[in-house]
Amino acid sequence: ILRSVLSEPLKQIAENAGQDGAVIAANCSGNIGYNAKTGEYVDMIKEGIIDPVKVTRLALVNGASVGTMLITTEAVVAEIKKDEPAAPIGGMSGGMPGMM
Repeated sequence: ILRSVLSEPLKQIAENAGQDGAVIAANCSGNIGYNAKTGEYVDMIKEGIIDPVKVTRLALVNGASVGTMLITTEAVVAEIKKDEPAAPIGGMSGGMPGMM
């Protein structure tokens, strides 16, 4: 599970840049990553594009914590999306008294 979600931040960054996140993630490995600013694949270490260890670690710890809670509680409370009809178009008002 952990391996499959590690590429999600990269996919989201690529999608925010207007690219196909799955394609970008598939083309990245090792030090080669996607520079969303330039739209190029680069050696991330040489370019100075690195995630601070603390940020990466906290993201993994928080994600694992949420996953653990969901597994141990065996229940999730979520809002069910309701398909509601669009509001009707309002009628025209009568204007001021005596005008019509």
